[in-house]
Amino acid sequence: MLILDNRLEWKSLLLKPFVFFTILMLLKLLIVWGVVFKPSGGAFWMTLVTGIPPVWFVFCLIESFLYKRKLGTYLIVDLLFTAVYFAVIMYYKYFGVIVTYHELRQVNQVSEVNSSVISLMDPYYLFIFVDIVLLAILLVWSRRVRNWGKGLSVRENRSLYAAGQVVALVVSGAFVLPHRDTMNELEQAQSMGVINYEVYQAFASSKDVKVNPQSITPEIIAQVKGESDPGQPVMWQAAKGKNVIIIQLEAFQNFLIDLKIDGQEITPNMNKLVRNALYFPHFFQQVGQGNTADAEFVVNTSLYVPPNGAASEVYADKDLPSMPKTLAANGYQTATFHTNNVLFWNRDQLYKALGWGKYYDDRFFGKTDPVSFAASDEVLYNLTADELEKFQKSGKPFYAQIISMSGHHPFRIPESKYKMQLPERYKGTLVGDYIQAQNYADFALGQFIAKLKQNGVWDNSVIVLYGDHQGLPIYSLNNTEKSLMKEIYGREYGLTDMMNIPLVISVPGAAPHVYEQVGAQSDIYPTVANLLGISLSNQVHFGQDLFNHNDNIIPERYYLPSGSFITEKGAFVPGAGFEDGTTYLLKGGRSTKPEVTKDEYERAHKLVSMSDQYVSSLPEWNKETH
Repeated sequence: MLILDNRLEWKSLLLKPFVFFTILMLLKLLIVWGVVFKPSGGAFWMTLVTGIPPVWFVFCLIESFLYKRKLGTYLIVDLLFTAVYFAVIMYYKYFGVIVTYHELRQVNQVSEVNSSVISLMDPYYLFIFVDIVLLAILLVWSRRVRNWGKGLSVRENRSLYAAGQVVALVVSGAFVLPHRDTMNELEQAQSMGVINYEVYQAFASSKDVKVNPQSITPEIIAQVKGESDPGQPVMWQAAKGKNVIIIQLEAFQNFLIDLKIDGQEITPNMNKLVRNALYFPHFFQQVGQGNTADAEFVVNTSLYVPPNGAASEVYADKDLPSMPKTLAANGYQTATFHTNNVLFWNRDQLYKALGWGKYYDDRFFGKTDPVSFAASDEVLYNLTADELEKFQKSGKPFYAQIISMSGHHPFRIPESKYKMQLPERYKGTLVGDYIQAQNYADFALGQFIAKLKQNGVWDNSVIVLYGDHQGLPIYSLNNTEKSLMKEIYGREYGLTDMMNIPLVISVPGAAPHVYEQVGAQSDIYPTVANLLGISLSNQVHFGQDLFNHNDNIIPERYYLPSGSFITEKGAFVPGAGFEDGTTYLLKGGRSTKPEVTKDEYERAHKLVSMSDQYVSSLPEWNKETH
């Protein structure tokens, strides 16, 4: 009888909603830990200890004030917490950082890339919603469960729960306050607790160093970067008066160059171009939440992406200094080509802020021969080549930006587009799909190059090709896919490999050369300006001409935590600050020794702060005149 009584007491205790939903939250925190914090060495107990106090604070409020509709309120709170945990998991799987309320403005973009979102999801992630679905079904179909819910509508010991609120609030504050200055958001979220972190971010001040926007000049930026005047710049006016064609390759990473799998060359056209052009193998992305659109912004302004949100939305109302405007002022006609709709990622406004003369989107390219979620790269390149021929015949030089699309995540191209047969071990994997898609994208690029050479545009143009951003986030790969990447690299696939994209520049008459210095997307604008013989001495820009500067400090946002930057030593990722940071070496591996200096860390932080405050100080462009 005593055993039976004990069982009934335990059952009664477990069915109390405070206990019942606490257990559910613990199970969900287990999933968050396994996906987000475990890979970086985070302890499970820490995730629980920091994660439960804010949950208990809310539960105590329910018990004290909302007891008449207790079960329904618990279910709503369960759903809200679960939605936060699920968003954290999914965002981390792609970007490697913790989502905050700032990213809610991008919810409208999800429908455009739903196949990419779904592909990131492991089936077990959905277990995080199982309790909500089951309870909802049982409440509809089971009278016993409904009676249980009605029986909960009583006020219990209010003093106890009031005390619980105070304790939970104090404990949450004890986790938050000591970690307010932690630079690495991943460590900050783990130390504070996920919910505490999300609440804190809603009120947190910027991490920027305070800088007077009026003091930000090209000379001051050069001092912070450590640049010196080259005197007689190399390659100055090497392409004066030539057309400029920038080709932004979707999700194209540098490891694809010269890659062979079982004897099959993956990107033969790009490889041929690299052998006959100027190639920068240590080149890195600098995109933010807007990915492709952010790459367009960074390349065309030599400014950095904002700390939160996509540049195409946050900065689209600003009168931005840009490459289209500068080249237009020097007699160039300008146009940008993209097979997607111009409204996607707010490009219609971004393009006005950048000063493009024309843009071509799906209204020009149509919707035939779809790959990913727009017309194929074959359609893009074929119709664009015809337009560029018309531009050239006008007698004025032109600047054209071409945004490829067929290599877009999740890389599932139609079988009719297959140009190679994958080895069996690659089939059905993200790595295999990626290689298949990039092989097709390279095929289409080869057709474009051939057509430009045929119509006479190629020989009269500077051609710049680069990847817009990574294609294989290290956070998204399963063990099989990591093994395939290890096979490709001959070592573990690392953070610097993920961030590494190629830069290839074809200059009429220039001898092929490989440049070993590090560079990034913000360097493209000043590098092109140098080739054309256009001075940027009076224009604020944060990149540098890669032909005349070997040392570089490359601040990063997204895919790496705040405070991260890249130099020739590798990618530095801070912990709470500089002292406990890690350097991920360019050729793989990591070092907890100070491979970079604190001075470089502080200068990288100052550079992004200067960019943020400079752009914020810019006037808005006049929408009435556009």
